[in-house]
Order: sequence, then structure tokens, then C-alpha cells
Amino acid sequence: MIAVTRYRVPEGARAEQFQAEIATVLTALEAAPGFRYGRLGRCVDDPELWALITEWDGAGYYRRALGAYEVRMTFIPLSALAIDEPGAYELVKPE
Repeated sequence: MIAVTRYRVPEGARAEQFQAEIATVLTALEAAPGFRYGRLGRCVDDPELWALITEWDGAGYYRRALGAYEVRMTFIPLSALAIDEPGAYELVKPE
């Protein structure tokens, strides 16, 4: 499954700080069982829009990783910048 969390981050110093904070989040997530990869992207048409994309062995792994203390301490403070929308996607193969 993939998890997509989008953020609205003001340009400038806040964007630089955000990148550093997400790097810390990714380091914490990488230690979690079931983690496959994670990437941070920035929208080319709207530089204030960012997306954190992670892939997991399953939704249970993702949810358990979010509950880990190290992840909560770094990830939860960024929720003020997150766009409130569903973010967990099951991977499906076209027929």
C-alpha cells in the first residue's frame, strides 16, 4: 500500500525547515517493520504544495509505524501543515 500525505507549506525559511523535519520523519519510518520506501516531492506548478509518499507491506504496518513514539514526536507536529484528505491507497494492478 502507499500512503500519500500532502502539505501546504509557505515558501522560504519554513519550506527549508519543513524539509529537515520530513527527513527526520522518514528516518523514523525507515526503522519500522514493513517500510519499503519514502519520498518527498514538491509540486512544480504550486511550490507551496508538497507530498510525502511512502510504500508499505500493508496498511497494518503503516498504522503501527504511525503509532510509534519516535514517529509521533516528529510527524504529529507537521499535521498543522497537512491537507485533510484520505491518504492510504491500496495498490491495484490493471487487468
